[in-house]
Amino acid sequence: MSTRYDTIILGAGPAGLTAGLYLARSKRRVLIVDQSTAGGQPILTHKIANYPGLPEVKGYEYAFALKNQALEFGCDLESNVEITRLELTGPVKRVELDGEDSYEAPTLIVTTGGMPRSLGIPSEETFRARGISYCASCDGDFFTDKDIVVVGGGNTALEEAVSLTRYARSVTVLHVLDQFQAFPQAVEEARANEKIHFVMQAEVTAFEGAERLERVRYLDHSTGQEQVLDTDGVFIFIGYVPNTAPFASTLTLSPRGEIVADEDMATNVEGVYAAGDVRQKRYRQLTTAVSDGTIAALAAIEFLDRRTALEAGILLPGAFASEVVPTLT
Repeated sequence: MSTRYDTIILGAGPAGLTAGLYLARSKRRVLIVDQSTAGGQPILTHKIANYPGLPEVKGYEYAFALKNQALEFGCDLESNVEITRLELTGPVKRVELDGEDSYEAPTLIVTTGGMPRSLGIPSEETFRARGISYCASCDGDFFTDKDIVVVGGGNTALEEAVSLTRYARSVTVLHVLDQFQAFPQAVEEARANEKIHFVMQAEVTAFEGAERLERVRYLDHSTGQEQVLDTDGVFIFIGYVPNTAPFASTLTLSPRGEIVADEDMATNVEGVYAAGDVRQKRYRQLTTAVSDGTIAALAAIEFLDRRTALEAGILLPGAFASEVVPTLT
């Protein structure tokens, strides 16, 4: 037997928790599901200093505060669970957790986010948030007047390298290939910046330090020699991986694997919305995730109100008399 909700939210990061608290405040019954610890990317962020109206706060403190707020408004939360079955099509969406508990709802919001692509070096995880960052706008000002490294050679890497020169004393770009993959304009702008230095054919092999990152080791493929570069911090920009594998057969994805959704966060499946970093969009910030979550929740509330009105034979503005109320099972 399934437990019934108005909305199921997959993902307990800023987008999912924001959507949850908006829905719960609207007196909807909400279940938020996360396969890891609730809180999302802010848990891995050392400090948050650019959230409007919020004094500088540690990332995990913000994440826990947002989670607790959603719970206080009445959301149910299932974290550190595995989604073993997922049905998105039809008037009722169904989710099974750990092969046992089953839940259903007429609306579902996907906020499973994604992860910056990592180098896969064991020491990378050691210094994450202790000198290694994946977000220039989040952490750039923590490296004011410091010497830093940017790893990558695409548009994002070079654009963010230029951005980081507003704070850093120097920026060294390490790229594993002998050419950049960025657009010519991005390459020209980076090369014109006298604070930026380039090391091509450089494959990062290790990060070293005591309490914080202090050095980067890399293999110089042009000479075959290993080199060591002292640094105060490293920003890694080698791509982004959205968590969309469970939805690939049902939801429309972009060539980059992101969920395609309209300005109301609606996907190609009726009653299913996508918000936050899992959605196809240009900018990925804490503020944009929260905004997406708000819009998705309001759209889901409107969908639920419209369905209730149709069941009662009431025609709401924007609804059509020819619409047929779906049969719920």
